[in-house]
Amino acid sequence: MTQAPQARRTLLVAGAVTVGAALTTGVSGLLAPLRAQGLAPTLTMRGGDNNYRPGAPIVNRIGGGGFWLTGTVRRVGDGALLPRVRIQVWAHTTEGHERDPHSHGATLTDANGVFRMEMPQIIPAFGQAHAHLAYDGGHDSNNFETVFLRPVMRNARDTSLSADFVLRRA
Repeated sequence: MTQAPQARRTLLVAGAVTVGAALTTGVSGLLAPLRAQGLAPTLTMRGGDNNYRPGAPIVNRIGGGGFWLTGTVRRVGDGALLPRVRIQVWAHTTEGHERDPHSHGATLTDANGVFRMEMPQIIPAFGQAHAHLAYDGGHDSNNFETVFLRPVMRNARDTSLSADFVLRRA
């Protein structure tokens, strides 16, 4: 049973790296929308909704910062990058537990469907350094399905983590 979640996390990280690499390279970056058409919707990860707080405020950063959580949000089907989509972030950090209100915050994607949240260094909880991210369709008019992610960091000393969403209409 422990093998399946790990494989799924590995695929999430590998997929994020592949899509991210395509978006940041010359000509292949121009082909990213064509590749995105074949992307499957992001599925909610087990444990992703732990300590979720509906309506967490939109903030510039969580706590003192130093760690970056980034990603993109796309629409399933045409692969379009989605601007002004609300993503909530929370984690167990050097400044608090994931259940603490001050360890939660939300941000909006920019005009290119990219989000960035600075927060304190993520530290292991229950043996794994991980973050929680949520797209909660109840807070905007896009009407996409709610998705909760729980990406695990490869190394607890990493100072950044990337997670991408591909959203499906509800």
